[in-house]
Amino acid sequence: MQKPQTPVIGGNFADPSIIRVGRDYYMTHSSYKLTPGLLIWHSRDLQQWKPVSAALTAYIGDVWAPDFAEHNGQFYIYFPAGGTNWVVSAPSPLGPWSQPVDLGIKGIDPGHITSPDGKRYLHMSGGLFTELADDGLSVIGEPRHVYDGWRYPEDWVVEAYSLEGPKLTFHNGYYYLTVAVGGTAGPPTSHMAVSSRSRTPWGPWEHSPYNPIVHTESADEQWWSKGHGSLIETAEGEWLIVYHAYLNGYHTLGRQTLMEPIEWTEDGWFCISEREVQLPSQPESFNDSFEDSLLALYWQCEGHEPSVRFRPEAGKLTADVASEQGTASPLLFMPWHERYEAEVEIDTADAAEGRLMLYYNDSAFFGMGVSAAGVRHFRSFKRYGTVPSTSGKAFIRIRNDKHTVSFYYSFGGHLWQKYDKVIEASGFHHNTFGGFLSLRIALDAVGEGQVAFRNFKYKSLED
Repeated sequence: MQKPQTPVIGGNFADPSIIRVGRDYYMTHSSYKLTPGLLIWHSRDLQQWKPVSAALTAYIGDVWAPDFAEHNGQFYIYFPAGGTNWVVSAPSPLGPWSQPVDLGIKGIDPGHITSPDGKRYLHMSGGLFTELADDGLSVIGEPRHVYDGWRYPEDWVVEAYSLEGPKLTFHNGYYYLTVAVGGTAGPPTSHMAVSSRSRTPWGPWEHSPYNPIVHTESADEQWWSKGHGSLIETAEGEWLIVYHAYLNGYHTLGRQTLMEPIEWTEDGWFCISEREVQLPSQPESFNDSFEDSLLALYWQCEGHEPSVRFRPEAGKLTADVASEQGTASPLLFMPWHERYEAEVEIDTADAAEGRLMLYYNDSAFFGMGVSAAGVRHFRSFKRYGTVPSTSGKAFIRIRNDKHTVSFYYSFGGHLWQKYDKVIEASGFHHNTFGGFLSLRIALDAVGEGQVAFRNFKYKSLED
């Protein structure tokens, strides 16, 4: 029987890449079109994590599967976006991070390794490999194919072969190449992490007899589509594998970050260990009164910086309107519970409408809007009746209780009324709409004029 697991970082934080600096741990993930991108998460105990910086402050494209690396005291993140591969660098994981440098090579999911003689290399999806210049900011020669991955039995139920996410570890004279195969979504048993090793960074490779290292074998398990592993040695000399997975029945939350202990075998391989580890601790709530002049890193927009439309200051968040939904990204917040509430006070002016939504993309969203006419419920395909008010102000609350979503409003903040519409939202995820996104909480302003948001609150409803 499998041990229950708690996410290390809940919500849609996929393709984790982790490093250790002394007793400090840092991790980054795919950020897609979200800006700021490549959030850097920090922990001292591997249990509690907090975002502390962002390596990308401006939009560069759809960012997938990065690799976090350190070399001679300098830090690097290699990542694909816009049909090429990039690198940013910094003297500390906290930054300041450089402007992105285009490496000018195709492929996705670059994985960095430094050999004992100081030479640097990148592996990429599909088994491609290239040498890097000494500074790590350019490539030498053309990528070449050096790796054919381990093959699972033909009768396994997976999404596709999709050899991706190479992560390199040098240990006891071997280069261990951990890759993802099986496809990253689709059926519950699709994804996995497998390992191979070589005496050189470019092969020849032998496959682990313990493959797959991480894999969902049945839809009855707690976590689906487990895969994309990254190894880390703790300050105490123990080893762990960090990977992502969907919670059973909750594709809406996206691929969450998990961690399990591994052990090295007598024949020089690694496999999942039965060693007990402390379960991570997830925060139960997040409140934002918008007192600071900079938004917390929990807030992001797609395709542009939040500051283009959203300005926090002195207890309110002022939002410039978009002419209509889909013309500019709402401000997005990533929930991480199966049961949660989100609440905010909305103050509108002129012909503007302020919105609190659950948002997958610009064609799949729903929520409540506040305007001078009152409050109303809307979905991406339909508008519903307005509860009249002349103040242009209201408090809005959305409750997501295991995919059953209810809507509440109050014109004074004390007496709450339930809106006469309820949504079943379990289908708002990648297998339906694509994009590898998740159902996120969103603030937005449409129409004409400005909208002010105050006192955003997010909390778990777990018993």
